[in-house]
Amino acid sequence: MTTSQYSCPLCNTSDTELYHTDAKRSYWKCSECDLIFVPSEFHLNSEQEKAVYDQHENSPDDLGYRKFLSRAWLPLREKLRPGEHGLDFGCGPGPTLSLMAEEDGYPCNIFDLYFANSPEMLKENHYDFITSTEVIEHIASPHAILNQLLGMLKSQGHLCLMTKRHHPDQNFGKWHYILDPTHITFYSEATFHWMAQHFNCSVEFPAQDVAILRKMT
Repeated sequence: MTTSQYSCPLCNTSDTELYHTDAKRSYWKCSECDLIFVPSEFHLNSEQEKAVYDQHENSPDDLGYRKFLSRAWLPLREKLRPGEHGLDFGCGPGPTLSLMAEEDGYPCNIFDLYFANSPEMLKENHYDFITSTEVIEHIASPHAILNQLLGMLKSQGHLCLMTKRHHPDQNFGKWHYILDPTHITFYSEATFHWMAQHFNCSVEFPAQDVAILRKMT
């Protein structure tokens, strides 16, 4: 392994090592929080990134997409009280989870940097729950974003994150998740436990690729 000049974008430690290299970019692993990340020189610019997202065809009319999102929504819904208010962060071009929440009686705002960029939705201590499905793997500064999202939650609020997790026994180089050039941060179960401790939350994993953090203060 090669010692890194790159600090971890989640925990900011400099104790990171080269983990994998392919024809397009390199991947570094943090010894503190177990995050695997792609250095910034390999990131797409905003125009290139949006061009990838514009190819997505997710729609609330797609029953398969609804079923996919239900892995996050159904276990989160079990934790909510009637009428609690949420935000779907990174809703994409076809907001769907927010509609699923509203259909179940939970009003839900939306925010997306490219498709629903309304900064007034990002209010401190405003939401009972926040969902973010298939988003955090695209985030270059996960510590700042997680701190912001948790800051928007009321005390005891829930942050539901959906992303595929890496495992120590997997063949990382053959993992399909790294083929998407917009995927730049990769999380493990250990990473989520680090998050919970650092941000004073509890964490559980109620479904495949789903982690729910509960704000304790």
